[in-house]
Amino acid sequence: MKRIFTIIILLSLLIYGCTHQIHYSGNPVFPGWYADPEGTIYNKRFWIFPTYSAPYKDQVFMDAFSSKDLTNWKKHERIIDTGAVNWAEKAMWAPSVIKRNGNYFLLFGANDIQSDEQAGGIGIAVAVKPEGPYRDYLGKPLIDKFHNGAQPIDQFVFEDADGKLYLIYGGWRHCNIVKLKDDLTGIEPTADGTLFHEITPEGYVEGPFMFIRNGKYYFMWSEGGWTGPDYSVAYAIGDSPFGPFERIGRILQQDPGIATGAGHHSVIRIP
Repeated sequence: MKRIFTIIILLSLLIYGCTHQIHYSGNPVFPGWYADPEGTIYNKRFWIFPTYSAPYKDQVFMDAFSSKDLTNWKKHERIIDTGAVNWAEKAMWAPSVIKRNGNYFLLFGANDIQSDEQAGGIGIAVAVKPEGPYRDYLGKPLIDKFHNGAQPIDQFVFEDADGKLYLIYGGWRHCNIVKLKDDLTGIEPTADGTLFHEITPEGYVEGPFMFIRNGKYYFMWSEGGWTGPDYSVAYAIGDSPFGPFERIGRILQQDPGIATGAGHHSVIRIP
């Protein structure tokens, strides 16, 4: 995840077939101190689900924002908070939302655990609308331990072309992919019997993201230090969500004249 010191929300837009004139709102797209945005489209509206940036002890809720035109944004306050998740106490980070079986599932990190002995990790909440309110789905974290060295934070839900769901996550310079059960009640082994597959690319720090384009898997992540000038987004391409991936290079770097913290991004694909 990472708490960006500016109020910039980083969204890369892949726009296909648009012939009408586009009007830009400029940056930041809305006021506030937010980071780790996930951008998506639900019910013909654009949505941004970010981390609320504050001291860890104050990161006890999440807001969301929606728009019909990427210019005028509506704020949806406190779509989830620690009052709805009895094991979460602080550091609610990096929301990732997926619609499944008529419900909306929000995956989040909580408590910033530093070892397997601490309580916290990656959780799941559920709601009937993208703006919530969300409630705890499992009553416990989905992942609460370090596997392959990956801190259980920075979760991203990826839906493959065949409809199967995967969770890509990890801090501390390690990234795992796991297969989710269709009802999101847990994880299950892949064909080789493995639960946690490490897919850490060169330079990886945190903030994984993946999408498919022309049959190829684009794997993106943040690298560098989130408080430093080298915090940026890089990507690689592969033929499977499990890799192997060929690193292409950096696609987003900070311009100090605009903002710092140019990492932990999202991509919205507009058909």
